[in-house]
Amino acid sequence: MHNYLRFLKSSWALLAFGFASIFWGNFGQSFFISWYGASIQASLDLSAGRYGAIYALATLASGLLIMTFGGMIDRWPLRRFVTCAALGLTAACVAMAAAVNPLLLFVGFFLVRLCGQGLLPHSAQTTMARYFDSNRGKALSISASGVPLGEVLLPTLAVALIAWLGWRGSWLVVGLSVVVLYLPLIYWLLRRSTVDTNIPPVLASAEVMRQSAGRKQMLTDYRFWLALPTVLSGPFMVTGIFIHQGFILEEKTWSASWLATCFIALGITHWVSSLTSGVLVDYFSARRLLPFTLAPLITALACLVLLEGAWSALPFMMLLGMNIGLSSPVLGALWAEVYGTAKLGSIRSLMSSLMIISTAVSPILFGVLIDRGLSVTGLFGGAGLGLLVALALVLFSYPHTKSGEA
Repeated sequence: MHNYLRFLKSSWALLAFGFASIFWGNFGQSFFISWYGASIQASLDLSAGRYGAIYALATLASGLLIMTFGGMIDRWPLRRFVTCAALGLTAACVAMAAAVNPLLLFVGFFLVRLCGQGLLPHSAQTTMARYFDSNRGKALSISASGVPLGEVLLPTLAVALIAWLGWRGSWLVVGLSVVVLYLPLIYWLLRRSTVDTNIPPVLASAEVMRQSAGRKQMLTDYRFWLALPTVLSGPFMVTGIFIHQGFILEEKTWSASWLATCFIALGITHWVSSLTSGVLVDYFSARRLLPFTLAPLITALACLVLLEGAWSALPFMMLLGMNIGLSSPVLGALWAEVYGTAKLGSIRSLMSSLMIISTAVSPILFGVLIDRGLSVTGLFGGAGLGLLVALALVLFSYPHTKSGEA
């Protein structure tokens, strides 16, 4: 804790920028948008299937475009990149409020997922990984704390705003907060930062450029393909589980209110695990910790398959929170450790794109398997075996890489 406090005191401005960017990015996350589903379906007369299809297609489209837009953070000053992302989120909120038909709803979902789920967190975590070296893990975990705080605060805010102003008015308030609160705050923080973020990374020193690799080198590196199933496993599994939690509740005979209570434990475990993981990354390196991120997820699925009784929901959700918390600093630091920082935005945008695509695919795949009669034991037991294969592959990837080797 002393290390965290000393680090916060010396670098508070840039760390606060990362935290704020990830917190406002929560408005594009599924856990926030899900509170609007019933209201939107009723207003636009959409079936659950059609609503889900629009959301999935918008998510896929945003994931593909992040590969293009995300790399601009390597070529633009940070303030310009974040301003564009924030204005994009503002436009997304206006589009959501104005959605009177499925096409406009698609546009709103696309923009809110691109700028909220994608570009704002991308700018925060790329900045943390790029400008901090010995404290990279702690920086990533501090900024990532914006997610568990959002998980605790924003659902209540969404419900209150919808009750007060309706779902359309609620989105206008969110958009207004970006312009009135977020942008002035991050402009002030970047001015107070001791790091010069006005120089685009591609104009960095020749030595930094020489030691850095880009997407092409990463995609031709066999180690990347060995690690990829582990990297994508968390977002893929957690999204599929959350979207189809009704199926799990029915088979396990858990009550919805009890699961909602367990979400609080998930958020707390997520936050504590993230802060712990940041220290471990700085001490051991992300490369060595990567295989261990699978352990909580595999154990969570074992709890789901093997344990009975409502009490089993608590360790299940806590283990999911542990997986999310451990993975964020590890994956945030991994690419900087292995491929350098000069082209980090390009690499991270590709990975963000792949993760978002995985979160669009898993609900569809799980839904098909559930419709074909697969039980909780069959579905998540099979997924657990797949994770064991991913673990075997990742053991031969980056853990054997020397620090700084691309």
